[in-house]
Amino acid sequence: MKKEFDTQKKLYTLAILVQDIPGVLSQVARLFSRKGYNIESIVSGETDKPGTTRITIVILGDELMVNQIAAQCRKLIPVQAVKILEEAESIQREFALIKVKTADRNARDEVIQISNLFRANIIDVGRDTLTVAIFGDKDKTGALIALLEDFGILEIAKTGTLAIERGRSTIYDDNKLKEEYNYGKNVL
Repeated sequence: MKKEFDTQKKLYTLAILVQDIPGVLSQVARLFSRKGYNIESIVSGETDKPGTTRITIVILGDELMVNQIAAQCRKLIPVQAVKILEEAESIQREFALIKVKTADRNARDEVIQISNLFRANIIDVGRDTLTVAIFGDKDKTGALIALLEDFGILEIAKTGTLAIERGRSTIYDDNKLKEEYNYGKNVL
């Protein structure tokens, strides 16, 4: 029986474990590019396992497309694990630094109050600027940015999405995945 896939496009998050070797991030990103998939967000960093890097990629697509790209990722030699993280079953956060124009004391006080409502921190104070740091989900950072636009945003620096599964589940404990990584690797 053929599996039915959801054809509605939405954001999907993939967690990918790779060997920590030069060029592996560009190798994974190139795969997405070759397939014509646009990466909405990409984050890479070390893990608790020496020699292993975790790449978190967010893409817009349908279920079939995401399953296909996950299968293609698994075939890359440096890839150790790939997991599609469901939004409801994972924690997803991003970090943003927002430099805001504060023309006068009232504007400065308002920016501080708004930042406090979002549990954001003021991390730099200039003569006529404040830099706000916020850590939260995409909706939270987006809402703060929308409110601060009234004051004049001078610059924004954002990370991509960081994601991890809720509860006891991890990227390491899926036995089915472990078997797939030892078979069918590309040798190029």
